[in-house]
Amino acid sequence: MKKGKLLLIPVPLGEGAIENSLVPGLQAAIAEMDEFIVENGKTARRFLKQMGIRTPMNELRLHVYDKHSDNAAIDDYLKPVLQGKDVGLLSEAGCPAVADPGALIVRRAHEKNIRVVPYVGPSSIILSLMASGFNGQQFAFQGYLPIPRPERIRKIQELERASRKLRQTQIFIETPFRNNQLLEDLLGACHATASLSISCDLTTDTEFIATRRIAEWKSQPHPDLHKRPAVFLLYAGD
Repeated sequence: MKKGKLLLIPVPLGEGAIENSLVPGLQAAIAEMDEFIVENGKTARRFLKQMGIRTPMNELRLHVYDKHSDNAAIDDYLKPVLQGKDVGLLSEAGCPAVADPGALIVRRAHEKNIRVVPYVGPSSIILSLMASGFNGQQFAFQGYLPIPRPERIRKIQELERASRKLRQTQIFIETPFRNNQLLEDLLGACHATASLSISCDLTTDTEFIATRRIAEWKSQPHPDLHKRPAVFLLYAGD
């Protein structure tokens, strides 16, 4: 029996951003599909409806897989693919499997010799790097920094040293309600000559992107990042 495919389906980064986020071919690819592995059922249904999927909402089969899920369920979710059916993988926002639990599903698909098909779409990590003006040939995504403040400050200083030594852009994120605290710690822990870029609400009407030296950030009013999806980039290579 011919196997199906695992389609990696990007999701817009915010409300009202669908027209600026996705390639036309994706809509045609998922029009007749009815089975998806998703991070959140409610938001997945809303996205699929916006994409004009022709399968009625009550006939969709959505398998929820998030950071709390049991990895043993992955084989069950991929079983229809082995039986010849295409199944889509959706993140909550952005590209599935990038800073996302779906990476384990993709890895298992490869182990089962399932064809993986990634579609072009928005990645806040790549978009923020593009817009930063920092080194795009040497960069590292660090995910979330430690929550306890002393550990977080030590990590920030470690990343600054690594950036200076390797000329490497350091990229990291924070839970949106702690963004302002992270910004304050960055301004307090980093050298005045280091550069910090912040990208917030990417691809939406409230998008904010700015790159400045730490000294410049300190001398100007700070943006309010509270509860707004943001990406932070630190560069001390020059």
